[in-house]
Amino acid sequence: MAQRVLILGAAGRDFHNFNVHFRDNTDYEVVAFTATQIPNIDDRLYPPELAGALYPKGIPIEPEAQLSGLIREHGVDVVVFGYSDVSHEHVMHLGSEAMAAGADYLLLGPRHTMIKSRVPVVAVCAVRTGSGKSQTSRRVAAILRDAGKRVVVVRHPMPYGDLAKQAVQRFESYSDLEKHEVTIEEREEYEPHLQAGCIVFAGVDYGRILSEAEKEADTIIWDGGNNDTSFYHADCYITVVDPHRADHAARYFPGETNVRMADVILVNKVGTAGFTEVETARRIAWEMNPAATFIEAASPIFVEDGDQVRGKRVLVVEDGPTLTHGEMPYGAGWVAARRYGAGEIIDPRPYAVGSIRETYDKYPTTGDVLPAMGYGAEQTRELAQTIENTPADLVLIASPIDLRRLIEIRKPAQRVRYELQEIGEPTLRDVLQNVVRD
Repeated sequence: MAQRVLILGAAGRDFHNFNVHFRDNTDYEVVAFTATQIPNIDDRLYPPELAGALYPKGIPIEPEAQLSGLIREHGVDVVVFGYSDVSHEHVMHLGSEAMAAGADYLLLGPRHTMIKSRVPVVAVCAVRTGSGKSQTSRRVAAILRDAGKRVVVVRHPMPYGDLAKQAVQRFESYSDLEKHEVTIEEREEYEPHLQAGCIVFAGVDYGRILSEAEKEADTIIWDGGNNDTSFYHADCYITVVDPHRADHAARYFPGETNVRMADVILVNKVGTAGFTEVETARRIAWEMNPAATFIEAASPIFVEDGDQVRGKRVLVVEDGPTLTHGEMPYGAGWVAARRYGAGEIIDPRPYAVGSIRETYDKYPTTGDVLPAMGYGAEQTRELAQTIENTPADLVLIASPIDLRRLIEIRKPAQRVRYELQEIGEPTLRDVLQNVVRD
């Protein structure tokens, strides 16, 4: 008899694991997915168009909070953990709950989930969300384009809308962002690549996505999300380490896996982290993977007009996922506010409304900064209202995109930018030589 399976997820890795390992596998019957981390992704259906012939009615997606009840209700044999950027403790607490309710507990590894490409792949992954994958991916793309390569970026999934419509998404221009009705989080990842002239693919079915990307590329960059492992076999596997969270390589899943698999370990943010933090991050990574090539890098911060910051009451708006499930209390905007002499950094929490206020309750490690949450029109409006409510003289926008294009900010605003800059040798150009020569 087929084993009855429940897949724990967050609208990304869970769907990929299903597509490559369970979809057409008659040894298993997937009775449901669960959802967490991202708002409004539970209580929907993995559609029949994606679920395949074995699931003509699709597969329900339920709240993870119902785990024990779902196991008992459906007679689940195996619970499969399928999301990322969580502590080892979190993974095993869920495992303990699953086993106590009567199910086995399974983690699928890269051998069963990575897809082989016909063209070279450079994977950019990380220990935690907010480590600097995005600017590292942009730097890798620039190096490959300079070498004459046709580069296509495939981004880790963020399918928060109609899953059937989002199965394969191609982005070449800003109009494609409107066409696919992307969230603020998606824009933060796609827009910088589009500005640099790279085509971006994303979606749900990464086998079909790879087939389409290969038609336009002679090199693919896997731009990882959260701190997930790559969905594709990589010719060069780069893992970014954040010394501001120096010991997280030993504490978070699957960040430790990424470190152990890496060909290249890039220790980022050496310009803002302390010497001890950098050395601790390097030592932990080296103990896990002494065969890797180590690169140090900074992510220099630039403000449009830094003189406007001095002495002002400043509201800092940061990249959302870095603060939420990345658990960073601050980001580049907070660093810029301090560096350029802000008179006061406004705590936005007393002024937050609706789901923005709920975000602070859910992620209490977030500091005196505002996460750029925008999972849907209502939350985007609440973000704008929260900004408007604060008594700030100036808004520092450290999201990778210009939020002023999406929401009306009636206060004076300045953008904060950051790009990757390798320190010393070897450099990314050095380690990518074999890919360039292929």
